[in-house]
Amino acid sequence: MLYRPAFEVDLARVLSPLRRGRGSLNILTDERGVVWYAANTADGPGTLALRRSGGDVEAEAWGPGAGRLLDGVPALLGANDDATGFVAHHEVIARARLRSPGLRLGATGVVWDWLVLAVLEQKVAGKEAIRSWAELCRWFGERAPGPGPDRLRVPPTPVALRSLVDWKWHRAGVDLKRRTTLLNAARVAHRLERAVELGGAEGRALLRLVPGIGVWTAAEIAQRAWGDPDAVSFGDYNIPSMVGHALLGTKLDDAGLAEILAPYAPQRQRAIRYLEAAGISRPRFGPRIALRDYRAM
Repeated sequence: MLYRPAFEVDLARVLSPLRRGRGSLNILTDERGVVWYAANTADGPGTLALRRSGGDVEAEAWGPGAGRLLDGVPALLGANDDATGFVAHHEVIARARLRSPGLRLGATGVVWDWLVLAVLEQKVAGKEAIRSWAELCRWFGERAPGPGPDRLRVPPTPVALRSLVDWKWHRAGVDLKRRTTLLNAARVAHRLERAVELGGAEGRALLRLVPGIGVWTAAEIAQRAWGDPDAVSFGDYNIPSMVGHALLGTKLDDAGLAEILAPYAPQRQRAIRYLEAAGISRPRFGPRIALRDYRAM
């Protein structure tokens, strides 16, 4: 399939929210620059390969979910994203927007895969969560259909996670609280996919009906599942500090973050993405979060 977008596409940037470094076994880029993406879809597992070809994007897919993944290419690359009405109320965001005119919020159309990752990232250091994500994908996900890299994996399905015994969760380094949340979600996973159709605050509210999924987790899922432009990850360790220092020169708490982003509603997440695209990050000072290895407990 050859997709000719009516807008500038930066594959690395639009897909960056899906990546977690070498721990992202479901999305990889090979030495030829081909992006390989493996996902669970309503039709089953599938693999999508994307490559730039001049102003076009070449897409090929394999597995039971191939057709659905190909149909979803435009949305994945941000075709449904609409920045109309966005106003930069701060000079730093205005400058960041000028430097990233092609920034778009992509949508995978999938809740489950990103729910697993978001739950694993709850209240733990990033390296710890990424390690667990990689372990679950490597040992309990299946090899991605098609000719992709050997280590490409489809994330474990709800059925696969419900079948895991305690020692396997322990092996993946997942504590009881996050495990319980994942099992709660796995029992109603098919219903949660409707959040994509609902979108916005209503979609996030549906996700939060699962015990253990709060504002932060629902926002992280929404950003990836339907490219929610207003889903702010309140409760995040880094974002209030990053936004505060970028816009005010001082650290913020969640209340301060909500106040300073209020003028950007209903596109508050877009404002944050412009800052991130500009390379603005949380100032590095103070002690690092200690890593915990639940496999040793």
